[in-house]
Formats: sequence, structure tokens, C-alpha cells
Amino acid sequence: MRVSVLNQKQVIYAGNVKEAVLPGEDGEFSVLDFHQPFLYRLRSGFINLKEAKAENRIRIKDGVARMLGNELVICIT
Repeated sequence: MRVSVLNQKQVIYAGNVKEAVLPGEDGEFSVLDFHQPFLYRLRSGFINLKEAKAENRIRIKDGVARMLGNELVICIT
């Protein structure tokens, strides 16, 4: 799936991942290819983006995630 992580000033990450693990309001949750569409509030924690051979961790204070089609867009602070 295509993932974009944005803050107010720049694009933090843009690429394709196999799995994204997000710190949701109700706990961590995993997003895979062609996940059901959603709009969800994120809490403080780490976003884990798992590529084929690498993993990226991004610390966030707050944010919102939107899944539509096979694209996940995450706006963070």
C-alpha cells in the first residue's frame, strides 16, 4: 500500500509498505493492503512502517490517519 506521513511543514515519509502499525486512541492497530476505509485519531507513540526488507519508526505526539483505496495518509504533529 502507498503511505504518506505529513506534518505541517514537510513530507516525513512517502513510499510503499507491507504493513503499518499505528498508535490509535483505543490501542495499537495494524493496517495491511486494501484495508477497509477509515478515518482514525492517533495518540502519542510510534508509527511502524514495515517495508519488504526494512522498517521505519516515526515518533508522533498526535495525528489523524485516513485509509482510502490502497492509500494511507497520516497527518501528524
